[in-house]
Amino acid sequence: MFHTPTLILASASPRRAELLRQIGVDFELYAINIDESRQAHETARDYVCRMARSKAQYAMEQLALEQLAPDHRDLIVLGADTTIALEGDIIGKPVNRDQCRCILRRLSARQHLVLTAVALVTIDGIELRLAQNRVSFRNLTDQEIDSYCASAEPVDKAGAYAIQGKAAVFIDRLDGSYSAVMGLPLFETAELLQAAGIAIFKS
Repeated sequence: MFHTPTLILASASPRRAELLRQIGVDFELYAINIDESRQAHETARDYVCRMARSKAQYAMEQLALEQLAPDHRDLIVLGADTTIALEGDIIGKPVNRDQCRCILRRLSARQHLVLTAVALVTIDGIELRLAQNRVSFRNLTDQEIDSYCASAEPVDKAGAYAIQGKAAVFIDRLDGSYSAVMGLPLFETAELLQAAGIAIFKS
């Protein structure tokens, strides 16, 4: 059972948990699984914001139903989502090695947009922040793409790459927030947490 007041990270992502720990925040993990399908005519910006809100709201609702906290009114739930946009297309997570290759060939020698939204839900409502970042890939050889896609790293990664991993060698320029590209914009997240009374740098 969670003890209040409690910050809940509505995510199964080890990267987001790692980033929260980096700024010394106490939290509990609550893994969720929601429909992440894109709605018709939905822009990348609208999609990523909706996903962040939906994750946080869903976790808050489930925690209240499951009564995992003595008083759910004291719960604060953090949700986040990251997506990649290229020429108006949303570049999602690869489902297999062939799709991983196709995605990386599209990103090769080009600039793409990484959008990460973070939502904070309390009994009083919801606050949302959006980080927009531009990432440029150098030209990738077929051998590099094949070798990278043969590893486990691209699995479950938007855009088929992890900036904090081997794919760092593909990036020749980043305009924006490294932590946002990794999955959680720490500047925006800290703003939301501190406004809600959650301390940072506790550990």
